Amino acid sequence: MARSHYEQSYRARALKLFPWICAHCGREFEGKKLSHLTVHHKDHNHNNNPPDGSNWELLCLYCHDNEHQRDQVDGGVNEPSSSHEPDRPFAPFARLAELLKRNTAT
Repeated sequence: MARSHYEQSYRARALKLFPWICAHCGREFEGKKLSHLTVHHKDHNHNNNPPDGSNWELLCLYCHDNEHQRDQVDGGVNEPSSSHEPDRPFAPFARLAELLKRNTAT
């Protein structure tokens, strides 16, 4: 499906404003793989495109899909967006050492 000109323009602006890193998992993108980095609207309103990019974050395809799946499970976008925002930066292995210690202690 072709993207609209408007969508391409805010994507181009977001790519100029932000580093080419997924805001959730921290994966870096460049070259041909840059197409795997998407613009996510934090408030889920695709018409809210402030020039400073404050309503956007760059997410990889996987994290973007996960974000929208979580919204569906949590009850949709009618809830305040702050309840959907994870702490930044996302650290998938932050509690790994704690979990490993607990498993070896038992």
